[in-house]
Amino acid sequence: MKRFRRMDNINIVPFIDIMLVLLVIVLTSATFIAQGKIPIAIPQAQGSQEIPKSKKSIEIAIDAQGHYYFDGKGMELEGVQEALQKIPQDTPILLRGDQKSYFEQFVKLVGILNQTGHNNVDVEVERK
Repeated sequence: MKRFRRMDNINIVPFIDIMLVLLVIVLTSATFIAQGKIPIAIPQAQGSQEIPKSKKSIEIAIDAQGHYYFDGKGMELEGVQEALQKIPQDTPILLRGDQKSYFEQFVKLVGILNQTGHNNVDVEVERK
C-alpha cells in the first residue's frame, strides 16, 4: 500500500527567488535614474527674483570641473555653439553654473550666446 504525503506546508523558496530578482531590478533602475542629474552647487545671490516658466527653456549647465551640459547631454563648447545655432533665438535659455566652476568657462558661454543672438537668457542662483 502506497502512503501519501501530507501537503500542509508551502514551499516559499521560489517566492523568495522572484522577490530578490524584482528587488535587483528596482535597485538597478533606481541608480540609473539617480545618476541622470548633473550635480551642481548653485551660487547664492541677493536681489534675485522668481522667473515665470512660460515656455520650455533650454538648460545649459557648467559643473565644478568646467564641463558643459546642453539639456543634460555633456558636450564641448563647440557642440554647445552648434546646438544653439539650431534653435530659435527667442527660445528661453537657463544657465546653471557650479559655484566652484571657473568664471572663464561662464564668460566663454556668454560669448557664444552673444554670437548666436540668444538674448532671452536667465542665470539660476539660490536666494539668500
